[in-house]
Amino acid sequence: MTRAFVKDNDDSDTLPEFAERPISQHRNLVTANGLAMMDAQIAFLHQSHAEAEAAEDTEQMALTSRDLRYWTHRRETAELSIPEPDSDLVRFGMSVQLRSSDGKSQANWLITGEDEADAKHGKISHVSPLAVALFGKKIGDRIVANDHEWQIISISSDQS
Repeated sequence: MTRAFVKDNDDSDTLPEFAERPISQHRNLVTANGLAMMDAQIAFLHQSHAEAEAAEDTEQMALTSRDLRYWTHRRETAELSIPEPDSDLVRFGMSVQLRSSDGKSQANWLITGEDEADAKHGKISHVSPLAVALFGKKIGDRIVANDHEWQIISISSDQS
C-alpha cells in the first residue's frame, strides 16, 4: 500500500479547519452604529463559542473561533469616523438622497463601513463605486451610476 492512503495521526481532539474570512485591504472606517454592531457580534460569538464548548461541538467551536478572529481583528483596526454636522460635501457616514434625471426615481443611501453595508436597507460601503462617485459632491451635483444620471437633492449627517 502506498503512503498516500495511510493516516499518520489519529488526533480526534483537533478542531476542523475552515478557511479564514478574508480581511479587506481598505481602511476599516466605521460609523458609531458599526462599532456597536462589531461589539455585539463579538459578544455573541463569545457566548456561542462557550455554548459550543459545553456541548463539545467541535465544528461550531471551529466556526466561532474563526469568526472571533475576524471580528476581533476588524474591531482592533476600526477607525470611528463621524461626519461634521454642518458639512455641505458628501463624506463617510452621511446620508445622501438622490433623484434620477427623469424625476421618476429617488434613492436614499447611508455611506458606511464595509461590515455595515446592507444595500437592501440603504447602506453602502465607502469603497463601493457609488459611494466613491458621491464623495466630495454637493447638493445639486450630478453623478452617473448604473447608466443613469442622478442628482443629489439632500445630504445629512444624521445616521439614524
